[in-house]
Amino acid sequence: MKLFSSFAFFLVVFCATVITLGCLSYNYGIGAVSDKNENIKFSVEPGSTYLSVADDLKEKNLIRSAVFYKIYVKIFKPTNLQAGPYLLNESMGVKKIIETLEKGTNSNPNAFNVTFKEGLNMRGIAKVISEKTNNTYESVFELLKDTNYLDGLINSYWFLTDDIKNKDIYYPLEGYLFPNTYSLEKDNSVAEIFKIMLNETKKQLEPYKDKIDNSNYTIHELITLASIIELEAGNADDRNGVAGVFFNRLEGNLTLGSDVTTYYAEKKELWVDDLTGIELKKCNAYNTRGTCFTGLPVGPIANAGIESISSVFNPKSHNYYYFVADKTGKTYFNVNSTGHYNTIAKLKSEKLWFEYQN
Repeated sequence: MKLFSSFAFFLVVFCATVITLGCLSYNYGIGAVSDKNENIKFSVEPGSTYLSVADDLKEKNLIRSAVFYKIYVKIFKPTNLQAGPYLLNESMGVKKIIETLEKGTNSNPNAFNVTFKEGLNMRGIAKVISEKTNNTYESVFELLKDTNYLDGLINSYWFLTDDIKNKDIYYPLEGYLFPNTYSLEKDNSVAEIFKIMLNETKKQLEPYKDKIDNSNYTIHELITLASIIELEAGNADDRNGVAGVFFNRLEGNLTLGSDVTTYYAEKKELWVDDLTGIELKKCNAYNTRGTCFTGLPVGPIANAGIESISSVFNPKSHNYYYFVADKTGKTYFNVNSTGHYNTIAKLKSEKLWFEYQN
């Protein structure tokens, strides 16, 4: 009996010691990193969760431990995470950081929203960046020439591969900068802006990772196809049907015959500039209207929205091999070239067709 009492006493002391050490470790883990109160810029992207920002907080040395931060979140279950820029510091600790993110009252007064629309190509993105921030138009393309920078991105993001470094590609990150509205500052560098956009791309592509891994096409090919669909489909409802046409043509070893790839190849403004007959037939790694190659172009021609990306994984099953959109954006599908050209003739007679110069 005495032995049992001694064991019970030892067990109580042991448990109390473990609990005490656990509490001390927890309190230390969620405490302030230091007494420095210098502001550190921290951005919460749209769609983020308290758990998903843990690693970013640790990387910026705003919390001691991502593990204890996550434990705190699971215990107290904070809500209403406010997206946007914040000014945080190392002296805050987890509790105050969570309260700040939840209230959204510490937003950076220097920040503003910038929208990159679906279908913008890299030249369009560079234009927005140069107009809204302190970066020049040329600085965007200078960064894209930095192979060390590109190699770093390829190592950091699973969806970026050596395909973006193909010598025939105009702009390596074309197609991978997700169109959205972002909170930026005037003095954000191009690299910082690209990181914000690439992080959003990562988040948007994550639900499709299994489908990408099991696809007969590479991630680069799928993003390329999504970019073409973004510019070709007249409206959201047509995207799955257009995707079905392109897959039918790819599997039939036919040229895609996409005008938008010629616009991109010639660096002309889509549906504003005219294309000549010579340009439509020209051999180029992007031009699928020519007869130099079948299949997909060398890379994306625009930055596609989530609906176009989704259509690549959910193409409509049908026997159409042709489609055409009129000036209003309405799309017409046909099984063969006869029906296709009859549709074009009808659109021309109704003055709904884009005419090309010779």
